[in-house]
Amino acid sequence: MRRKKMFKVVCGHFRLLAVACAIIIISSCGKSSLDKEGGTQVNRIPLISPDYSNIVIPPNIAPLDFRVLESMEKATLQISSVTGDPIELSDKDGSFFIPIKDWKRLLSQNAGQILTMKVRTMKDGKWYSYNAVVDTISKDSIDPYLAYRLINPAFHLWRIVGLYQRDIETFDERPILVNTLTDGSCMNCHNFKGGDPQYMMMHVRGGPGSGTLIRRNNEIIKVNTATALNSPGAYPSWHPNGNIIAFSVNKLSMFFHAQGECRDVLDAASKIVVYLIDQNMITTCPDLANPNRMETFPCWSPDGKYLYFSATNRLDSFYVVQNNKRGFQWDKIRYDLMRILYDAQTNTWGKLDTVLLAKDFGGSITEPRVSPDGRYILFTGSAYSNFPIYLRSADIYLYDLQKKTYKRLECNSDETDSFHSWSRDSRWFVFSSKRDDHFMARPYFSHLDDNGVASKPLILPQEDPAFYSTFLKTYNVPEMVTGPITVDPREWAKVAMSKAITAKLDPRVKENPFFHLTPKVEEGPDIYEKAPK
Repeated sequence: MRRKKMFKVVCGHFRLLAVACAIIIISSCGKSSLDKEGGTQVNRIPLISPDYSNIVIPPNIAPLDFRVLESMEKATLQISSVTGDPIELSDKDGSFFIPIKDWKRLLSQNAGQILTMKVRTMKDGKWYSYNAVVDTISKDSIDPYLAYRLINPAFHLWRIVGLYQRDIETFDERPILVNTLTDGSCMNCHNFKGGDPQYMMMHVRGGPGSGTLIRRNNEIIKVNTATALNSPGAYPSWHPNGNIIAFSVNKLSMFFHAQGECRDVLDAASKIVVYLIDQNMITTCPDLANPNRMETFPCWSPDGKYLYFSATNRLDSFYVVQNNKRGFQWDKIRYDLMRILYDAQTNTWGKLDTVLLAKDFGGSITEPRVSPDGRYILFTGSAYSNFPIYLRSADIYLYDLQKKTYKRLECNSDETDSFHSWSRDSRWFVFSSKRDDHFMARPYFSHLDDNGVASKPLILPQEDPAFYSTFLKTYNVPEMVTGPITVDPREWAKVAMSKAITAKLDPRVKENPFFHLTPKVEEGPDIYEKAPK
C-alpha cells in the first residue's frame, strides 16, 4: 500500500511539473526569442537608414532593407504584424537584409494593418531596446514597375546615360536602352500611354541615332518629328486612344549662377505640337502655338477630351530698361496652368481655359499630370522657370479638379521635389527628390488617401541598405509602369540606328500665317554638351 501511495504521489508531482512546463511553453509561444534578451529601454526609435518610420507601405513592394546607425556591437530586428509569424534577424553591423519570401508573406497577410519593427542593439555587453518603428501596410497595391533615366549629376558634360526599368516588387533592374549601343547619344523623354509598357516612346538625341522611337502594337518605328516650322518634339504625352502624342518644342540652354545652386536652365521659345501616328503628321492650333506666348509640358486628361499644359509670355516681355540699362528678369518667368478642349475623332480644338494663374499661385506652375481617375492634377510649383529640377523652391502640389482648389502636399521637403508620375489606381505616385544630399535626385513613393492627404514618402528600396550612400548617379523622369518592357535593348538600338520616317506638316498649319513655331536649331544631346570619348 505504501508503495502504491508513494507511486501516486510521485506521479502527481510529475503531472504538476508537466502542467507547469506546459504553461511556460504556451506563455512563451507568442514571444520572440529576441524578447528574452531584454535590455535597457531607450525612449525613442532607432536611427535607421533609409528612414522607413511612419510610412505607408504598398503591400507588393520589395523588402525595406535598412541599416541601424547606432553605435553598437550587434543588433537584432523583429518585424511583425497582426497575423503570421514574425521575421527575426540579427547582424553584427546592423545591416538587415529581409528575406523576400517571408516579407511578402507578412505583407500579404496583413494588408491594411500596422507593421512593427523592433530593434535592439548591444554595446559593451549590454542590450538596449528602442521604441518600435511603426508603419502602415496599405490595401492599395502600387504599379509593379518603374522606368527612369540614370545620368551623372551633370553641370555641363556627360558621357554614359541609359534608360532602365526596375521591378518594384523585387530588386531586379534591367536596361531598356543604354547609349553604349547608340554611339554615345543622349536618350530622354520616355513616356507611356496610361502606364502600358506596350505603348512606349523615347527620344534619342545626337549622332546617327537621333529621332523619336515609338513602340505600339509590338512594333517600333523611328520618326523625325522636326518640320520646316519646328524642331523635334520633347516632353511628350500619349493620348488615351494610342494614336496621338502631344509634344512641346523647346529651345533650352543652361546658364549658371555665382552662388547657391549654380545650375539653371532657360527656355528661350516653346510651342506645343501634336503627332498623329497613323497619318505621320505634325499639327497644332493657334492656342498652342501663340507667337505671344510660350507653351510647354502637355498632358492629356484620362478621357482624352482636354490637353493640359503650362504657358507664359514670350521671352522678350521679361526684358526691362532701368537707368538706361537693359536687363533680363529671368527670375520673373512664371508659367500658368492651362487646358484646351480637343476632339480626337475630328482632330479639332475647342475652348481654351485658364486653370490656375501664376500670379494667383505665387510662382511658376509646370509638369501637370492628371490622375487616372480624373480627380486631381499633380504639378510642380517653383519660384520661377519651367525647369524646376535645379530649384530648391520646387515642390509637389495637388490641384482638386472638383473643388478647384490646390495645396502643397505633405510629402515635400526643403530640397527640390519635382517630376512625378501616377500609379494606375490614382492612389500612389512617384516623384523625384533631392532631399538626401541636395545633388542626387532619388525616386520617392507616396500614398494619397481619400481626403487627398499624401503619406510620408519612402525611397525606392534597394537590396543593399547602404546603396544610396555610394551611388553617384541621379534618377531622372521616374515613370510608373504596369508591367515590364519586354523589348531587348539591342532591338531598340537597331531601330534607333536605322533611317527615320520624316513626319509631314499639317497643310492647315503650313498655310496659316498666324503660326510662328520655334525656329529649327541644330539638334544636340539634351541641354548638355556631349562629352569627349
